[in-house]
Amino acid sequence: MTSLSGQYRAYIACLNGQSWNELGAYVASDVQHNGRKFGLTGYRDMLIKDFEQIPDLFFKIGILTCETPFVAARLEFDCSPKGAFLGLPVNGRRISFAENVFYQFRDRRIAAVWSIIDKAAIEAQLNL
Repeated sequence: MTSLSGQYRAYIACLNGQSWNELGAYVASDVQHNGRKFGLTGYRDMLIKDFEQIPDLFFKIGILTCETPFVAARLEFDCSPKGAFLGLPVNGRRISFAENVFYQFRDRRIAAVWSIIDKAAIEAQLNL
């Protein structure tokens, strides 16, 4: 059986490969994101939209800690969103930022996600 950290790393590889048909192996059908009931279809749609908005999006694990049933990660990004991002006028500029995210697993799938993106780091790069 794969460890929880191994399962999470496989999930990140699924995202980076945009392997949307495999997402259900890692994400529960009733997944919630920041308290909103997305379901697997809504979660997949959110991720697809993220990749459309940020064509060079790549999820890099900076810090990872696991204590069943939870995973905590600091994800690092270095990318160029096409237009506005988080309401900020990025418009294709390369930016670097982090996302701090917590996951709750149930039956080896992500059932709940809580995430916060470091918007202040982006604002500083844009001199806002």
